[in-house]
Amino acid sequence: MKGLFGEDRLCGVVAANTAREMRLQIGRALRKTRTLELRLDYLRSPRERESFLAWLRKKRPRAVFIATCRRKEGGGLFGGSREKQIGILAQAVRSGCAWCDVEIETAKHTRRDELHRALSPARVMVSYHNFRETPRNLAGIARSLNGAHGQAIKVAAECHSVSDSVRICKLAETRRDAVAVPMGDFGLAGRVLSPRMGSALTYAAVEQATAPGQLSLSDMADLYRVAELSRRTRVYGVIGDPIGHSLSPLLHNTAFHAGKFDAVFVPFLVRNLREFLRAMKAFAVAGLSVTIPHKETILRLLDDCDPLAARIGAVNTVVVRGGGQLYGYNTDYVGALRSLERRVRLAGSRVLLFGAGGAARAAAFALAQAGSIVCICARRPERAAALARAAGGQMVARAALKQEFFDAIVNCTPIGMYPKGGSPLSSAELNCRVVMDMVYRPRETDLLRAARRKGLAIISGLEMFLAQGFAQYEIWTGERAPENLMRRAVVSALDREEKSRGLRS
Repeated sequence: MKGLFGEDRLCGVVAANTAREMRLQIGRALRKTRTLELRLDYLRSPRERESFLAWLRKKRPRAVFIATCRRKEGGGLFGGSREKQIGILAQAVRSGCAWCDVEIETAKHTRRDELHRALSPARVMVSYHNFRETPRNLAGIARSLNGAHGQAIKVAAECHSVSDSVRICKLAETRRDAVAVPMGDFGLAGRVLSPRMGSALTYAAVEQATAPGQLSLSDMADLYRVAELSRRTRVYGVIGDPIGHSLSPLLHNTAFHAGKFDAVFVPFLVRNLREFLRAMKAFAVAGLSVTIPHKETILRLLDDCDPLAARIGAVNTVVVRGGGQLYGYNTDYVGALRSLERRVRLAGSRVLLFGAGGAARAAAFALAQAGSIVCICARRPERAAALARAAGGQMVARAALKQEFFDAIVNCTPIGMYPKGGSPLSSAELNCRVVMDMVYRPRETDLLRAARRKGLAIISGLEMFLAQGFAQYEIWTGERAPENLMRRAVVSALDREEKSRGLRS
């Protein structure tokens, strides 16, 4: 359905120092969307602006262009006066821009008739930006924007929780002329979901992000398929802290698309778990993948859970049932078992788990069930002892690792995760035949490189990540996971990342 800004609610943000780069970005953006914001304040000089607008006036690409020349007081780069700002926007209108975004700091100091006369026949969107926080009185801010009598309003604010993101998105639920922009890491999922909640636009960077948490146009168009989202689309997500490293959105969105399942999978940065579980209802979340540090904590906040997950004491998968009831599962159990049993004869083997968190708990119970002698070593000895008792295993002191021998050692901590790197164990502590790292990004961590140098067999955390993800997909959809497609998507992404970082020849 055609919206206020045309057919595309996904708006590509074109921002560059030179007219040439602006032109190139427009060409790239038009492959994904026909709605584009032109950040004229990013052009480095009046000459570059004039050159770009002359080109635009001559070429008139088929698109809906929104001209923006944001002044510094409104969070932009333009250092000139309000009068010069309005003059540049008027030039953009003569060059074919159908909309102008005028921040409230300018609109409130300009007479309404003057503003609309200067920018006619373009329509005006009056915008509010707060790069510090999400104000409590969003309704009052919306009323002040309405007072400028534009044809649309926009509220963009930094989020410090998922609740903030929800409050911003809710501004657009009951009106067709509102653009809701949750900013920052906590607002990332909201940027994807805001059109589903009614926002007239959501923004994405063609090349460089112009606001905190702004995703790339390619990710918004191809990974999250924002143009296809509707209120019928089911929402799934991964929750954790940190969450930026996760490839779960790629894994599951690939599967949803292949299975023609009307669903989207988004990342939620979550620090306060209780707050998130209350807020997620507004986004109509149907299921969750749970990662560090919430796998154990969430167990106490569920309505019910699978007996195996209860026995393990950790949950990594949640289904939202009728009436909003939360039901938990543990698919890390399957992931750990499948990854290790291909390289180690588990029955009678001696396996050291380094770490005692949620992932370690799943691995401990899986290995014990398979007949392994489970040994636990952790930074906090009391947690290691408690897990060893629960799984019927043994606690091993860190100081003893150089003298002990194991059939396999498994890192169950996040140490080594991209981008920080590092290894949880020294080479001298790797006295075993096989080393497995649950960290999957990068595929070959510092720990695995140390093991390879010692001539040991290694298992990447990618195998566990994929196996637990396949099981999650089947729980959520009731259908068999398209494993080969999911694997190829993740492996390709890791290949590109490693190549760009010079880790592969």
